[in-house]
Amino acid sequence: MQMRDRVVMVTGGGTGIGAAIAERFAGEGARVAIVGRRREPLEAVARATGALPIAADAADGESARAAVAQVLERFGRIDVLVANAGGHGFAAVGETSDAEWSAAITANLTTAFVMAREALPALTESATTNGGSQIVVVSSLAGLFAGPSVAGYTVGKHALIGLTRSLARDYGAAGVRVNAVCPGWVRTPMADAEMDEFAAHAAAIGDREAGYAAVTRDVPLGRPAQPAEIASIVRFLGSHESSYMTGSVLVADGGAHIVDLPTVAFAHAGM
Repeated sequence: MQMRDRVVMVTGGGTGIGAAIAERFAGEGARVAIVGRRREPLEAVARATGALPIAADAADGESARAAVAQVLERFGRIDVLVANAGGHGFAAVGETSDAEWSAAITANLTTAFVMAREALPALTESATTNGGSQIVVVSSLAGLFAGPSVAGYTVGKHALIGLTRSLARDYGAAGVRVNAVCPGWVRTPMADAEMDEFAAHAAAIGDREAGYAAVTRDVPLGRPAQPAEIASIVRFLGSHESSYMTGSVLVADGGAHIVDLPTVAFAHAGM
């Protein structure tokens, strides 16, 4: 297994995409640490994968520093950091309070910034002694486009791409490669909750499955992703197989980003 004995640290590792990433790396022999604010889901993933669960706030410098120290104490190094934590920011600008804005930027941007900063000394050391290290930033299709009434989320995810490029520019010479992935709709607990809310507010949408069908109707592949599909991309970016990539943004959205919106009406009319 190519990932055997590599040390991988995953933020937002207790549910959804983060849990799938932990499972994928652990399944290939990596030593995995998962970070999140809620201990219960972390421990569930740890039982399933053998990962080290660390309850910490990735946006707080002291807490993130302590989490890095725990990983170093247990495993001796960090080879890969996956910045996956996120959430908040689901309102238009005019309906977003100062506190809500701060929460959105903290969850979607500051978590990645702080954890990268605190892990960089270990990542740089690993790059020197183990032939390179990686940071993989999980952004979103919302990092490239704007959906309705998701201002904080959209701005935070756009900013993650800037953070990815800045880190790649500054630390490439030190052997640290930094890339991002932008998923579209993925079947996660957060997306499930959005589909439930969608179904509750749209008369034509009867349930969660109908919600997923509606939001992926014009996506070429016609379905949402499974978390494991995004995890496979993260695994690629977090391995030596992507050795000549840094500062790159991979889009995994079933083809949504290639759709010419003004022509969607033609398809709906059967043309």
